[in-house]
Amino acid sequence: MLNIIAAQLAPTGKPKFAVDYLVIAGGAGSNTGGGGAGGLRSTVTATGGGGSLESALSLSAGTSYTVTIGAGGGVTGNGGNSVFSTITSTGGGAGREQNTNGNTGGSGGGGGYSSGAGGTRTASPVQGNNGGNGAANAGGGGGGAGQVGANATTNNGGAGGNGVAVSITGSSVTYGGGGGGAGPSSGGAAGSGGGGAGDVNVGGNGSANTGGGGGAGWNVSVGTGGSGVVILRYSDTKTISFGAGVTGTESAASGGYKRATITAATAGNVSWA
Repeated sequence: MLNIIAAQLAPTGKPKFAVDYLVIAGGAGSNTGGGGAGGLRSTVTATGGGGSLESALSLSAGTSYTVTIGAGGGVTGNGGNSVFSTITSTGGGAGREQNTNGNTGGSGGGGGYSSGAGGTRTASPVQGNNGGNGAANAGGGGGGAGQVGANATTNNGGAGGNGVAVSITGSSVTYGGGGGGAGPSSGGAAGSGGGGAGDVNVGGNGSANTGGGGGAGWNVSVGTGGSGVVILRYSDTKTISFGAGVTGTESAASGGYKRATITAATAGNVSWA
């Protein structure tokens, strides 16, 4: 009888707690088409491509969870995926060169000049938007988390799509801007949220830890994508630990929450106590 009572009273597992997240992948590099923004998935305020907000994760204290921060893509290279636990955001699709379609990614890359079509966004789950089409002597803009990349016009690159504002940190911050395309007369504007501007000469780089796409350059050089970021929000009764190779900070408690911002990690781990 005592053994039966003891079994009934024994703990059945670690208590769960909720973690909200913002997971942004690396933005893509460019060529004449602007780089697409990294995929953006969130449980707070907004997610990429106009998709529905996702559900917070139910996690256990004392358990390790994988985290990876996607790097920005180089010339005509897609951005790297970012991962937290079971959530993967897809790297942005690269902007491309003459007669070549933009790459598929979290947001699609801009199409290359002449006849390149904009790259398509990741469809399941939606994380961003399509890239813009190329035109005669100009590349389309890369897709942003909140807006499609603009189509190029003759000799003028298309603007990068704007990102979306997310308030997981307690303040509204815009992430996931697409890179502008390039042409011999003008480059496309950068998408808000870390995208790089297109230019007649040197394209701008996507901003670090925004998932912004690189801006295209026509005569000299092209921009690279910005790295991704993972931001987590959880009860102020919990404290996070960052494993080896993980670069992150934890905020002070505010409004009943703490936030962890992770800016670099390659298959690292985090846990809570």
